Amino acid sequence: MKMKKNMTQKHLNLESGFSLLSKTFIVAELSANHAGSIKIAIDTIKAASKAGADAIKLQTYTPDSLTIDCNNEFFQIKGTLWNGNSLYRLYEKAQTPWHWHKKLKKVAEDLGLIFFSTPFDFNSVDFLEELDVPIYKIASFELVDYYLLEKIAATKKPVIMSTGMATLSEIDEAVKVLRDNGTKDLALLKCTSAYPSPYEEIHLKTLPHIAKTFKVTVGLSDHSQGIAVPIAAVALGAKIIEKHFILSRDIPSPDAPFSLEPKEFSQMVDAIRATEKALGEINYELTNKQKENRVFRRSLFVVEDMKKGERFSYRNVKSIRPGYGLPPKYLSVIIGKKARRAISRGTPLSWDLIN
Repeated sequence: MKMKKNMTQKHLNLESGFSLLSKTFIVAELSANHAGSIKIAIDTIKAASKAGADAIKLQTYTPDSLTIDCNNEFFQIKGTLWNGNSLYRLYEKAQTPWHWHKKLKKVAEDLGLIFFSTPFDFNSVDFLEELDVPIYKIASFELVDYYLLEKIAATKKPVIMSTGMATLSEIDEAVKVLRDNGTKDLALLKCTSAYPSPYEEIHLKTLPHIAKTFKVTVGLSDHSQGIAVPIAAVALGAKIIEKHFILSRDIPSPDAPFSLEPKEFSQMVDAIRATEKALGEINYELTNKQKENRVFRRSLFVVEDMKKGERFSYRNVKSIRPGYGLPPKYLSVIIGKKARRAISRGTPLSWDLIN
């Protein structure tokens, strides 16, 4: 994956592509959490950097690129977090003005963050190409728009695609469209398109199946509340985590209920980095710490004073801590044999004490 040479990359290097990520790529999603204020947007990017994000992601659209201004029943939102809004009014409220993008990109890159976005139509792809974004994100809702996918694929840039609401066959078709039209570096994100997402609907065990089926790097676009789900996803192989980020859930944003505040995001990042260390690799060798602690394992000790020639029994020999005596597996071999000399209580048993 080719990044701009003057871009300082925070925590990791993406140049070799998603498949060779050395660490989990953690993306802070700005989305609508600027509440219409560029100052809040800038402050949010700064806070995301401080909280440990590797990238900041926007959504590049206008209400007219997503829908039409119509209030009939087909365009009314019912039964969700945004109940009572029309699609047009929601997108009008949530959009990130295009004239902000250049400024926000500079702020992000000056902080060492990777800046990219989700385009929703041809115009937004062309606009983001002018900004020279290094990655494209495809939203779950747009996975079925093959013409948009072809347009994005034609840029030849790496693509991250969310798979919320998609069936296995729909994912397969979308992946084929991207690969057939120029996408070489592709990552797929498990995503539950419910806001917020109930835990029982997330099904993280799908992650390894996606990776194996499509031979891609996998990740998670998470809309659950809290940080447990992203951490579990990393343990199951996720190499990309995308989470909505907000300065405070008191900010009037349609995405606030499933967004993380800076302290929470930082806790998530710390937990993910700890999980990466703990995952390690398949390894049965003892660490230095474990070797040091072997001395506290059980072993065979004489637990009563014994005379020369006295027989060993289950009464005078026991498997106890520490580990200076013979391994416990020899207990049945030793029982009934005679002491070669007098042995005092608390002596670790060794072969030279046994006749």
